Amino acid sequence: MTLEEALARIVELETENQALRAENERLRVRKISGRKKHDAAWTASYQDFVMKYESGLTIMEIVAQSEISRRTAYRYLSYYKTMCTELKEKKEGNNE
Repeated sequence: MTLEEALARIVELETENQALRAENERLRVRKISGRKKHDAAWTASYQDFVMKYESGLTIMEIVAQSEISRRTAYRYLSYYKTMCTELKEKKEGNNE
């Protein structure tokens, strides 16, 4: 390989590296889709659900009054029960 060919190959590789860096940056700053668990909106919606659920409303009543789907309400209920169980176990562990 001659010096000119080597220099041409270096330029080619540098151009390829620039393209790869640009692609890497694009992927790094992209917005990841999907549900963002426990962000501010989720927390507010969940707390609203908990207040209504603890006041004695049924899931269907909560769905009718709130801006959440039935599926989301059941997800919140599952999370609520998990948190209650963990809290109960933690309290029992501290009492021993």
